[in-house]
Amino acid sequence: MSKQKVAVGISDREAEVLNLVGQHRSNAEIAAQLFISVRTVETHVSSLLRKVGVPDRRALAARSAEFARAERMSETIVALPSPLTSFVGRARERDALREAVRAHRHVTALGPGGIGKTRLALAAAADLAGDFADGVWFVDLVPVTDPAMIGSAVASALGLGENPGRGLDDSVQSALADRHTLLVLDNCEHLLDAAVPFIERLLARCPRVTVLATSRARLMVPFEHVYVVPPLSLDRDNDAIALFLERASALGWAVDPEQYDRVTEICERLDGLALAIELAAARLPTLGLDGLTASLADPLRLLVGGRRADDRHRSVRAMLDWSQALLTDPDRCLLRRVAVLVAPFTAADAAVVAGYPPLAPDAVADGLARLAEQSLLTTVASSAGTRYRALEAIRQYETEQLGATGELAEVLARHVRWCAKTAAELAVELPATSGGWRTRFDAAVDDIRAALAWAAEQPGHRAEAHELAVLLAQLTFARNLVGESQQRYEQAASLTDDPAAAASALRSAAAVAGCRMRGEDMYRLYRAAAETGAHDPAAAARDLATAAITVYRMTDTFSQLPPSGVAAMLLSEARELAGADPAAQAAIALAECGVLADAIDPDQGGLGAPEAIALAERAVDLAYRTGDPLAQSAALDALAAAQCWAGDTFATAATALRRVELLGFVPVTPAGAVERVNALAEAAETCVGVGDLANALRWGEQLRDLPLLAERGDFATSRLLVANALAGNVSDVLAGSGRFLDGWELSGRLPAPHLGTAAAAVALVHGLRGDDAARAEWLATVDALGVTREQKTAYSAVFDAIVLLHRGQADRALAGLAAEPDEMDERVVWVWRHWYLALRAEAAVLAGHPNARDYLAAARTVVAGNPIADAILDRAAALLDNEPDGLLATAAAFEAARCPYQQARTLTLLGGDSVEVGNALLADLGITPPTP
Repeated sequence: MSKQKVAVGISDREAEVLNLVGQHRSNAEIAAQLFISVRTVETHVSSLLRKVGVPDRRALAARSAEFARAERMSETIVALPSPLTSFVGRARERDALREAVRAHRHVTALGPGGIGKTRLALAAAADLAGDFADGVWFVDLVPVTDPAMIGSAVASALGLGENPGRGLDDSVQSALADRHTLLVLDNCEHLLDAAVPFIERLLARCPRVTVLATSRARLMVPFEHVYVVPPLSLDRDNDAIALFLERASALGWAVDPEQYDRVTEICERLDGLALAIELAAARLPTLGLDGLTASLADPLRLLVGGRRADDRHRSVRAMLDWSQALLTDPDRCLLRRVAVLVAPFTAADAAVVAGYPPLAPDAVADGLARLAEQSLLTTVASSAGTRYRALEAIRQYETEQLGATGELAEVLARHVRWCAKTAAELAVELPATSGGWRTRFDAAVDDIRAALAWAAEQPGHRAEAHELAVLLAQLTFARNLVGESQQRYEQAASLTDDPAAAASALRSAAAVAGCRMRGEDMYRLYRAAAETGAHDPAAAARDLATAAITVYRMTDTFSQLPPSGVAAMLLSEARELAGADPAAQAAIALAECGVLADAIDPDQGGLGAPEAIALAERAVDLAYRTGDPLAQSAALDALAAAQCWAGDTFATAATALRRVELLGFVPVTPAGAVERVNALAEAAETCVGVGDLANALRWGEQLRDLPLLAERGDFATSRLLVANALAGNVSDVLAGSGRFLDGWELSGRLPAPHLGTAAAAVALVHGLRGDDAARAEWLATVDALGVTREQKTAYSAVFDAIVLLHRGQADRALAGLAAEPDEMDERVVWVWRHWYLALRAEAAVLAGHPNARDYLAAARTVVAGNPIADAILDRAAALLDNEPDGLLATAAAFEAARCPYQQARTLTLLGGDSVEVGNALLADLGITPPTP
């Protein structure tokens, strides 16, 4: 193939973004991979939509394959608008719709099918692109058959993934809350009951968003301004005639000017309806003007009636009747059958669904080509080859024809079987979710949803519907559509009469709810599984015990905890049902760790730390007897909690590491994902506590890269930010802090006290860099996260001390560390005890405190074995005793402990030539030299 030399205006960064859009990555995933902000990705995608000339993200993903092929062949591809057909006329309507959108926050372009609402809306939206700083986004609602999926369709168009803890509707509203955006929602009429509340909430929460909807019916939402789309003009502008002539010319049939009157007569008979005119023009090569005029004589216009706007749909129906009559029987049959496919489809897809007697499968491809030539199907370019699609007006008409011929049930049943086969093939590839897998899933999912919706309502297809719901639940979880995954598992449970299958689906739904950080749902679903599976007492016992422990393990994810005593009641019921079943006994032992430890005051008869550890060790022993790594992980989590309560930092860290290593080879399932997220977070955190920065970074990186947390950049980066900040890896902290803020903003800036440490760690880094303004902003973020004074007592004192010691303000550092750790809540001080004591001792030495040696001695008895805390104490002792060789040794110790900041600072404290070396190391890290 010859090389093309065409300027496209796509930058290298935009090309990177385009490639990832082609892999069906969300904006947050792209931002994380390219180390840029989500807002920057949005800007690049908006620019690419304009440059490549496509209306939406799905089309942009399809075009990305062309760019990839061009790159492999060393070509340049033309990146200019390339609609399948040109937009003709409608200058007045285009101006009027554009001004309506400028004047109103919600405009509905209203009109019957085939009048040209979509093309007019797209043209007006293109004109308005410069008016909306944050872009114009097009959402095709035609493939959406489930009203609950409107938010998903909009999120997909915007490049949003699902944010655990929030639904996609909420994610959309959060993403658009401060954006100046035009959102085009095309073909709302079949989803009015869901579209109306969605738009109403969107407009209420997003004051700078404007919605342009197209619909056959008014949406009746506040602020709606209706613009009635008229037919193409037949007066002085002659838009109808221009459209006919343009489409005829595209087919190679130029009409002589002296025949324009006959074209006018044809367009008048078709009431100026765009779709009808396009269908007529497509017939010109076979019928000619004479044949068209004869075919559109009065006998074929019996359904047309008057020319009022509310009767226009009758003209379209008459035109479709006419188009049907001109088809051969096989093509008519094919068009009817492919109408059940809601998304663009390939010839192979159509052959499976429609290729049965009287149609031969090998005749389908040629039939599709003929239907496309006659404008009854449109063609859509894709990386998988040509795909076909029927316009919505034609698809609805042909579906009615299926009903009239008695074929509808059979074609829909074949559609269900094809979707089930497609879903099963996608499931075989799990857990691989490469760009190619995502592309295939996204191409199929709308049809799978439509097939499931139909089968679920058919008594004879409930078994197929159950299987399809389970498959769709698995696939959507892999695609990170976790809200839909939970919904599909619950739907699967409702579609089977087998209690065991229903209970299994409910357990999976509960695990997905855990991945979504929805503790109440998780608790509810385990209780529902126990009730559904009551025929199996041991299984019911496991579910009841798991519901009970959920109250304790997922406390932070409940908006309102169950009433006091309910968990104990569930545990009691579980004991009655368990029998000798090992898994049930293990689940009960785990639940006891929470229920029995609920009263933590030993003086009041509650459980003490030694008893809590003993309970947890018993739970671990019973869990290991089951051979189930997930049960073992949960029990180890209870043991780590008890060890933390006892103040044994090293034991807590060892248990956390044992747990995360156990989960390393566990298959990717919803239940496994819940455990893995929790285990990685706790392992990274406890490693910080014992000075194991190498593993803290290792587990923090794995947490950051979990697909499940792609949209939760705040939580995903939280542990890594802390480890990198303490190490002094400034560039990594600055890069991660952008993703942290993006994630928090996408979550709606909700209170999240557990993320306060990460924000404070970023403030620490800015303090070391001497940027007090940025430090103040991040400390304000800590407060905005809802962190109480008590919750941040320990880590704020540690981080402030590091900054103050760096700046030579040892007296202030010591004052901030005055409180005794033993007097703090163990949940507040546990990770920070070693850092706190070591820094306090060093501050005492540098401040010349008379009890400095006592501080050093007291700290050594606690931190011994923590390489960083030990090195801080050794450095302080060397400074106190004026031992330069001791300082050099601590510099090497800090290097071995993966803590370059403390290594560099040690050299600056050594004096002499070492100061210059230390300052150079600090500069390399991005840190200003310390104050002498």
